Amino acid sequence: MNPVEQAYRDHWARLLALLTSELRDLDLAEEALQEAFAAAVTAWPPVPSNPPAWLLTAARRRAVDRLRRTAVAARKLPLLVVDEPELHEVPDDRLRLIFTCCHPALSMEARVALTLRCVAGLPTPRIAAMFLVGEATMAARLTRAKKKIGQAGIPYRVPAGPELAERRDGVLAVIYLIFTEGYKNLAGEPAEEAIALARMLAELMPADTEVLALLALMMLHHSRRDARTDADGRLVTLAEQDRTRWHQEEIRQALAVLTPGAPGPYLLQAAIAAEHAIAAKADDTDWREIAELYGVLEHLTGSGVVRLNRAVAVAEAGGGAEGAAEGLRLLEGLELPGYHLLPATRAELLRRLGRFEAAMEAYREAIAQVGTSLEREFLITRAQSLGQVE
Repeated sequence: MNPVEQAYRDHWARLLALLTSELRDLDLAEEALQEAFAAAVTAWPPVPSNPPAWLLTAARRRAVDRLRRTAVAARKLPLLVVDEPELHEVPDDRLRLIFTCCHPALSMEARVALTLRCVAGLPTPRIAAMFLVGEATMAARLTRAKKKIGQAGIPYRVPAGPELAERRDGVLAVIYLIFTEGYKNLAGEPAEEAIALARMLAELMPADTEVLALLALMMLHHSRRDARTDADGRLVTLAEQDRTRWHQEEIRQALAVLTPGAPGPYLLQAAIAAEHAIAAKADDTDWREIAELYGVLEHLTGSGVVRLNRAVAVAEAGGGAEGAAEGLRLLEGLELPGYHLLPATRAELLRRLGRFEAAMEAYREAIAQVGTSLEREFLITRAQSLGQVE
Protein backbone atom coordinates (compact mmCIF):
# COMPACT_ATOMS: atom_id res chain seq x y z
CA MET A 1 0.00 0.00 0.00
CA ASN A 2 1.51 3.33 -1.06
CA PRO A 3 1.50 6.41 1.24
CA VAL A 4 -1.54 8.01 -0.42
CA GLU A 5 -3.60 4.80 -0.11
CA GLN A 6 -2.52 4.47 3.52
CA ALA A 7 -3.49 8.07 4.24
CA TYR A 8 -6.86 7.52 2.54
CA ARG A 9 -7.56 4.49 4.70
CA ASP A 10 -6.41 6.14 7.92
CA HIS A 11 -7.71 9.69 7.55
CA TRP A 12 -10.53 9.95 4.98
CA ALA A 13 -13.45 9.86 7.42
CA ARG A 14 -12.00 12.30 9.94
CA LEU A 15 -10.89 14.78 7.27
CA LEU A 16 -14.25 14.65 5.50
CA ALA A 17 -16.07 15.10 8.80
CA LEU A 18 -13.94 18.13 9.67
CA LEU A 19 -14.40 19.75 6.25
CA THR A 20 -18.15 19.12 6.35
CA SER A 21 -18.29 20.74 9.79
CA GLU A 22 -16.54 23.82 8.44
CA LEU A 23 -18.40 24.09 5.15
CA ARG A 24 -21.82 22.73 6.15
CA ASP A 25 -21.84 21.21 2.67
CA LEU A 26 -21.13 17.48 2.37
CA ASP A 27 -20.93 17.54 -1.42
CA LEU A 28 -18.41 20.39 -1.52
CA ALA A 29 -16.36 18.84 1.29
CA GLU A 30 -16.17 15.49 -0.49
CA GLU A 31 -15.19 17.01 -3.85
CA ALA A 32 -12.47 19.15 -2.24
CA LEU A 33 -11.05 16.21 -0.32
CA GLN A 34 -11.08 13.97 -3.41
CA GLU A 35 -9.11 16.65 -5.27
CA ALA A 36 -6.64 16.85 -2.39
CA PHE A 37 -5.98 13.12 -2.53
CA ALA A 38 -5.64 13.30 -6.31
CA ALA A 39 -3.04 16.07 -5.86
CA ALA A 40 -1.19 13.93 -3.33
CA VAL A 41 -0.72 11.18 -5.92
CA THR A 42 1.54 13.48 -7.95
CA ALA A 43 2.95 15.60 -5.10
CA TRP A 44 4.14 12.65 -2.97
CA PRO A 45 6.97 11.67 -2.69
CA PRO A 46 8.44 13.17 -0.78
CA VAL A 47 5.76 12.31 1.76
CA PRO A 48 5.10 15.31 4.03
CA SER A 49 5.89 14.99 7.71
CA ASN A 50 2.20 15.38 8.56
CA PRO A 51 0.16 13.77 5.72
CA PRO A 52 -3.35 14.46 7.13
CA ALA A 53 -2.52 18.12 7.76
CA TRP A 54 -1.18 18.41 4.19
CA LEU A 55 -4.38 16.87 2.83
CA LEU A 56 -6.59 19.08 4.99
CA THR A 57 -4.79 22.21 3.83
CA ALA A 58 -4.97 21.12 0.19
CA ALA A 59 -8.68 20.36 0.49
CA ARG A 60 -9.38 23.70 2.16
CA ARG A 61 -7.57 25.53 -0.64
CA ARG A 62 -9.60 23.72 -3.26
CA ALA A 63 -12.79 24.53 -1.37
CA VAL A 64 -11.73 28.18 -1.29
CA ASP A 65 -11.16 28.13 -5.04
CA ARG A 66 -14.63 26.72 -5.61
CA LEU A 67 -16.30 29.11 -3.19
CA ARG A 68 -14.71 32.15 -4.79
CA ARG A 69 -16.63 31.32 -7.93
CA THR A 70 -20.01 31.18 -6.16
CA ALA A 71 -22.37 33.52 -4.36
CA VAL A 72 -21.88 31.70 -1.05
CA ALA A 73 -18.21 32.65 -0.83
CA ALA A 74 -18.79 35.59 1.50
CA ARG A 75 -20.64 33.39 3.97
CA LYS A 76 -18.37 30.35 3.99
CA LEU A 77 -14.86 31.62 3.26
CA PRO A 78 -14.35 33.04 6.78
CA LEU A 79 -14.86 29.51 8.16
CA LEU A 80 -11.79 28.19 6.37
CA VAL A 81 -8.34 28.85 7.77
CA VAL A 82 -5.79 27.72 5.20
CA ASP A 83 -2.88 26.56 7.32
CA GLU A 84 -1.31 23.26 8.35
CA PRO A 85 -2.52 22.46 11.88
CA GLU A 86 -1.72 19.31 13.74
CA LEU A 87 -4.74 17.06 13.26
CA HIS A 88 -4.92 16.32 16.99
CA GLU A 89 -5.53 20.03 17.55
CA VAL A 90 -8.88 20.03 15.71
CA PRO A 91 -12.09 18.34 16.87
CA ASP A 92 -13.01 14.85 15.71
CA ASP A 93 -16.30 15.33 13.87
CA ARG A 94 -16.74 11.78 12.60
CA LEU A 95 -19.68 11.17 14.94
CA ARG A 96 -21.50 14.14 13.40
CA LEU A 97 -20.79 12.72 9.96
CA ILE A 98 -22.18 9.30 10.91
CA PHE A 99 -25.40 10.76 12.31
CA THR A 100 -25.82 12.96 9.24
CA CYS A 101 -25.36 10.05 6.82
CA CYS A 102 -27.84 7.95 8.83
CA HIS A 103 -30.50 10.64 9.25
CA PRO A 104 -34.04 9.17 9.26
CA ALA A 105 -35.16 11.69 6.63
CA LEU A 106 -33.11 9.66 4.13
CA SER A 107 -34.22 6.30 2.76
CA MET A 108 -32.45 3.25 4.14
CA GLU A 109 -30.68 2.61 0.83
CA ALA A 110 -29.44 6.22 0.83
CA ARG A 111 -28.21 5.91 4.41
CA VAL A 112 -26.30 2.74 3.60
CA ALA A 113 -24.74 4.20 0.45
CA LEU A 114 -23.74 7.48 2.12
CA THR A 115 -22.27 5.74 5.15
CA LEU A 116 -20.13 3.49 2.99
CA ARG A 117 -19.03 6.38 0.77
CA CYS A 118 -18.46 9.12 3.32
CA VAL A 119 -17.62 7.31 6.54
CA ALA A 120 -15.98 4.14 5.24
CA GLY A 121 -14.48 6.00 2.27
CA LEU A 122 -15.33 3.32 -0.28
CA PRO A 123 -15.34 4.43 -3.93
CA THR A 124 -18.68 4.37 -5.72
CA PRO A 125 -17.83 1.42 -8.03
CA ARG A 126 -17.03 -0.80 -5.04
CA ILE A 127 -20.25 0.14 -3.24
CA ALA A 128 -22.22 -0.60 -6.41
CA ALA A 129 -20.55 -4.00 -6.74
CA MET A 130 -21.22 -4.85 -3.10
CA PHE A 131 -24.96 -4.32 -3.56
CA LEU A 132 -25.18 -5.70 -7.11
CA VAL A 133 -26.30 -2.49 -8.82
CA GLY A 134 -24.73 -0.49 -11.62
CA GLU A 135 -22.20 2.23 -10.89
CA ALA A 136 -24.47 4.88 -12.44
CA THR A 137 -27.36 3.74 -10.22
CA MET A 138 -25.24 3.98 -7.08
CA ALA A 139 -23.80 7.35 -8.11
CA ALA A 140 -27.35 8.66 -8.59
CA ARG A 141 -28.34 7.42 -5.12
CA LEU A 142 -25.40 9.23 -3.56
CA THR A 143 -26.12 12.43 -5.45
CA ARG A 144 -29.81 12.41 -4.47
CA ALA A 145 -28.93 11.76 -0.83
CA LYS A 146 -26.44 14.61 -0.64
CA LYS A 147 -28.89 16.97 -2.33
CA LYS A 148 -31.59 16.01 0.14
CA ILE A 149 -29.28 16.77 3.06
CA GLY A 150 -28.78 20.27 1.71
CA GLN A 151 -32.33 20.95 0.55
CA ALA A 152 -34.01 19.54 3.67
CA GLY A 153 -31.68 21.40 6.00
CA ILE A 154 -30.63 18.20 7.78
CA PRO A 155 -28.50 19.43 10.68
CA TYR A 156 -24.86 18.41 10.87
CA ARG A 157 -24.77 17.53 14.55
CA VAL A 158 -24.89 14.77 17.12
CA PRO A 159 -28.39 14.63 18.61
CA ALA A 160 -28.80 15.08 22.34
CA GLY A 161 -31.15 13.84 25.06
CA PRO A 162 -33.85 11.32 24.15
CA GLU A 163 -33.21 11.93 20.44
CA LEU A 164 -29.71 10.49 20.79
CA ALA A 165 -30.92 7.00 21.75
CA GLU A 166 -33.52 6.99 18.98
CA ARG A 167 -31.08 8.17 16.33
CA ARG A 168 -28.33 5.88 17.60
CA ASP A 169 -30.59 2.90 16.99
CA GLY A 170 -30.95 4.03 13.38
CA VAL A 171 -27.18 4.24 12.99
CA LEU A 172 -26.74 0.74 14.41
CA ALA A 173 -29.45 -0.56 12.07
CA VAL A 174 -27.59 0.83 9.04
CA ILE A 175 -24.32 -0.77 10.11
CA TYR A 176 -25.98 -4.11 10.85
CA LEU A 177 -27.80 -4.04 7.50
CA ILE A 178 -24.47 -3.60 5.72
CA PHE A 179 -23.15 -6.59 7.64
CA THR A 180 -26.13 -8.87 7.04
CA GLU A 181 -26.19 -8.09 3.31
CA GLY A 182 -22.65 -9.37 3.08
CA TYR A 183 -23.10 -12.23 5.53
CA LYS A 184 -26.10 -13.82 3.83
CA ASN A 185 -24.37 -13.66 0.44
CA LEU A 186 -21.04 -14.93 1.84
CA ALA A 187 -19.42 -11.67 0.69
CA GLY A 188 -16.56 -10.72 2.96
CA GLU A 189 -16.14 -7.04 2.10
CA PRO A 190 -19.52 -5.68 3.31
CA ALA A 191 -19.18 -7.64 6.55
CA GLU A 192 -15.65 -6.39 7.13
CA GLU A 193 -16.61 -2.79 6.36
CA ALA A 194 -19.53 -3.01 8.80
CA ILE A 195 -17.21 -4.26 11.52
CA ALA A 196 -14.78 -1.41 10.77
CA LEU A 197 -17.65 1.09 11.03
CA ALA A 198 -18.73 -0.42 14.34
CA ARG A 199 -15.16 -0.18 15.65
CA MET A 200 -15.14 3.51 14.72
CA LEU A 201 -18.48 4.06 16.45
CA ALA A 202 -17.26 2.17 19.54
CA GLU A 203 -14.19 4.43 19.63
CA LEU A 204 -16.46 7.49 19.53
CA MET A 205 -19.11 6.14 21.94
CA PRO A 206 -17.06 3.86 24.26
CA ALA A 207 -19.60 3.85 27.11
CA ASP A 208 -22.55 2.73 24.99
CA THR A 209 -23.14 -0.97 25.67
CA GLU A 210 -25.40 -1.43 22.63
CA VAL A 211 -22.69 -0.06 20.32
CA LEU A 212 -20.17 -2.44 21.87
CA ALA A 213 -22.67 -5.29 21.67
CA LEU A 214 -23.25 -4.76 17.95
CA LEU A 215 -19.50 -4.87 17.35
CA ALA A 216 -19.21 -8.09 19.36
CA LEU A 217 -22.23 -9.64 17.63
CA MET A 218 -20.85 -9.06 14.15
CA MET A 219 -17.39 -10.29 15.11
CA LEU A 220 -18.85 -13.49 16.57
CA HIS A 221 -20.83 -14.19 13.39
CA HIS A 222 -17.89 -13.27 11.17
CA SER A 223 -15.56 -15.58 13.10
CA ARG A 224 -17.43 -18.54 11.56
CA ARG A 225 -16.99 -17.39 7.95
CA ASP A 226 -14.57 -20.12 6.83
CA ALA A 227 -16.75 -22.93 8.20
CA ARG A 228 -20.04 -21.84 6.62
CA THR A 229 -19.38 -23.68 3.35
CA ASP A 230 -17.75 -27.00 2.52
CA ALA A 231 -15.00 -27.73 -0.02
CA ASP A 232 -17.62 -27.74 -2.80
CA GLY A 233 -19.06 -24.36 -1.78
CA ARG A 234 -22.24 -25.78 -0.25
CA LEU A 235 -23.77 -24.29 2.90
CA VAL A 236 -22.99 -26.05 6.16
CA THR A 237 -25.41 -25.75 9.08
CA LEU A 238 -24.17 -24.36 12.37
CA ALA A 239 -24.46 -27.76 14.03
CA GLU A 240 -22.34 -29.42 11.33
CA GLN A 241 -19.64 -26.77 11.02
CA ASP A 242 -16.01 -27.68 11.69
CA ARG A 243 -15.38 -25.52 14.73
CA THR A 244 -11.63 -25.79 14.34
CA ARG A 245 -12.10 -23.43 11.37
CA TRP A 246 -13.70 -20.76 13.54
CA HIS A 247 -11.42 -17.78 14.15
CA GLN A 248 -10.74 -18.12 17.85
CA GLU A 249 -8.80 -14.88 18.23
CA GLU A 250 -11.74 -12.97 16.77
CA ILE A 251 -14.05 -14.76 19.21
CA ARG A 252 -11.81 -13.81 22.14
CA GLN A 253 -11.77 -10.18 21.03
CA ALA A 254 -15.55 -10.14 20.66
CA LEU A 255 -16.11 -11.63 24.11
CA ALA A 256 -13.74 -9.03 25.57
CA VAL A 257 -15.76 -6.24 23.93
CA LEU A 258 -19.07 -7.39 25.46
CA THR A 259 -19.95 -5.17 28.42
CA PRO A 260 -22.77 -5.82 30.90
CA GLY A 261 -25.62 -3.36 30.69
CA ALA A 262 -29.35 -2.97 30.26
CA PRO A 263 -30.63 -5.81 28.05
CA GLY A 264 -30.93 -4.10 24.67
CA PRO A 265 -31.56 -5.98 21.40
CA TYR A 266 -27.93 -6.10 20.31
CA LEU A 267 -26.66 -7.08 23.75
CA LEU A 268 -29.13 -9.98 23.86
CA GLN A 269 -28.25 -11.11 20.34
CA ALA A 270 -24.56 -10.91 21.18
CA ALA A 271 -25.14 -12.99 24.31
CA ILE A 272 -26.87 -15.63 22.15
CA ALA A 273 -24.00 -15.63 19.64
CA ALA A 274 -21.55 -15.94 22.52
CA GLU A 275 -23.30 -19.10 23.74
CA HIS A 276 -22.67 -20.68 20.35
CA ALA A 277 -19.09 -19.42 20.25
CA ILE A 278 -18.04 -20.86 23.60
CA ALA A 279 -19.45 -24.34 22.87
CA ALA A 280 -16.54 -26.60 21.89
CA LYS A 281 -18.92 -28.79 19.90
CA ALA A 282 -22.55 -28.55 18.87
CA ASP A 283 -23.71 -30.93 21.61
CA ASP A 284 -22.23 -28.57 24.24
CA THR A 285 -24.53 -25.70 23.23
CA ASP A 286 -26.68 -24.45 26.11
CA TRP A 287 -29.97 -24.31 24.19
CA ARG A 288 -32.02 -23.65 27.32
CA GLU A 289 -30.06 -20.48 28.00
CA ILE A 290 -30.40 -19.46 24.35
CA ALA A 291 -34.15 -20.08 24.44
CA GLU A 292 -34.45 -17.91 27.56
CA LEU A 293 -32.44 -15.11 25.93
CA TYR A 294 -34.67 -15.27 22.85
CA GLY A 295 -37.68 -15.07 25.15
CA VAL A 296 -36.39 -11.83 26.65
CA LEU A 297 -35.55 -10.52 23.18
CA GLU A 298 -39.03 -11.36 21.87
CA HIS A 299 -40.64 -9.58 24.82
CA LEU A 300 -38.43 -6.55 24.14
CA THR A 301 -38.91 -6.36 20.36
CA GLY A 302 -42.14 -8.20 19.55
CA SER A 303 -40.34 -9.48 16.45
CA GLY A 304 -41.72 -12.43 14.51
CA VAL A 305 -38.21 -13.34 13.39
CA VAL A 306 -37.15 -13.53 17.02
CA ARG A 307 -40.16 -15.79 17.71
CA LEU A 308 -38.95 -18.04 14.89
CA ASN A 309 -35.45 -18.26 16.35
CA ARG A 310 -36.88 -18.87 19.80
CA ALA A 311 -38.90 -21.78 18.40
CA VAL A 312 -35.71 -23.33 17.03
CA ALA A 313 -33.95 -22.92 20.38
CA VAL A 314 -36.91 -24.40 22.26
CA ALA A 315 -36.96 -27.38 19.89
CA GLU A 316 -33.25 -27.96 20.40
CA ALA A 317 -33.52 -27.58 24.17
CA GLY A 318 -36.41 -30.04 24.35
CA GLY A 319 -34.80 -32.56 22.04
CA GLY A 320 -36.43 -35.23 19.91
CA ALA A 321 -40.11 -35.30 19.00
CA GLU A 322 -41.17 -33.47 22.16
CA GLY A 323 -38.90 -30.51 21.43
CA ALA A 324 -39.94 -30.41 17.77
CA ALA A 325 -43.63 -30.38 18.74
CA GLU A 326 -43.04 -27.57 21.24
CA GLY A 327 -41.19 -25.57 18.60
CA LEU A 328 -44.04 -26.05 16.11
CA ARG A 329 -46.55 -24.83 18.68
CA LEU A 330 -44.60 -21.58 19.00
CA LEU A 331 -44.86 -21.12 15.24
CA GLU A 332 -48.64 -21.48 15.14
CA GLY A 333 -50.20 -18.36 13.66
CA LEU A 334 -46.83 -16.77 12.90
CA GLU A 335 -46.76 -14.99 9.52
CA LEU A 336 -43.60 -13.65 7.91
CA PRO A 337 -44.54 -13.06 4.25
CA GLY A 338 -41.73 -13.89 1.84
CA TYR A 339 -39.35 -14.96 4.63
CA HIS A 340 -38.18 -18.40 3.54
CA LEU A 341 -36.73 -19.38 6.91
CA LEU A 342 -40.21 -19.72 8.41
CA PRO A 343 -41.37 -22.56 6.09
CA ALA A 344 -37.82 -23.98 6.12
CA THR A 345 -37.93 -24.21 9.91
CA ARG A 346 -41.39 -25.74 9.85
CA ALA A 347 -40.09 -28.30 7.35
CA GLU A 348 -37.23 -29.31 9.63
CA LEU A 349 -39.46 -29.65 12.69
CA LEU A 350 -42.09 -31.63 10.75
CA ARG A 351 -39.30 -33.86 9.48
CA ARG A 352 -38.26 -34.66 13.06
CA LEU A 353 -41.85 -35.62 13.84
CA GLY A 354 -41.97 -38.01 10.88
CA ARG A 355 -44.61 -35.90 9.09
CA PHE A 356 -42.78 -36.18 5.78
CA GLU A 357 -45.58 -35.13 3.43
CA ALA A 358 -46.18 -31.91 5.37
CA ALA A 359 -42.43 -31.36 5.59
CA MET A 360 -42.11 -31.67 1.80
CA GLU A 361 -44.84 -29.08 1.29
CA ALA A 362 -43.05 -26.70 3.64
CA TYR A 363 -39.76 -27.26 1.81
CA ARG A 364 -41.46 -26.41 -1.50
CA GLU A 365 -42.79 -23.17 0.02
CA ALA A 366 -39.34 -22.25 1.34
CA ILE A 367 -37.66 -23.00 -2.01
CA ALA A 368 -40.15 -20.75 -3.78
CA GLN A 369 -39.26 -17.87 -1.45
CA VAL A 370 -35.49 -18.28 -1.00
CA GLY A 371 -33.33 -15.45 -2.30
CA THR A 372 -29.80 -16.85 -2.76
CA SER A 373 -28.65 -19.76 -4.89
CA LEU A 374 -26.64 -21.31 -2.06
CA GLU A 375 -29.63 -21.42 0.27
CA ARG A 376 -31.85 -22.70 -2.52
CA GLU A 377 -29.43 -25.54 -3.25
CA PHE A 378 -29.30 -26.41 0.44
CA LEU A 379 -33.10 -26.56 0.73
CA ILE A 380 -33.43 -28.64 -2.43
CA THR A 381 -30.91 -31.12 -1.07
CA ARG A 382 -32.83 -31.35 2.22
CA ALA A 383 -36.12 -31.86 0.38
CA GLN A 384 -34.67 -34.43 -1.98
CA SER A 385 -33.70 -36.57 0.98
CA LEU A 386 -37.46 -36.94 1.58
CA GLY A 387 -38.51 -37.32 -2.03
CA GLN A 388 -38.47 -35.73 -5.43
CA VAL A 389 -38.91 -31.95 -5.56
CA GLU A 390 -41.27 -30.86 -8.30
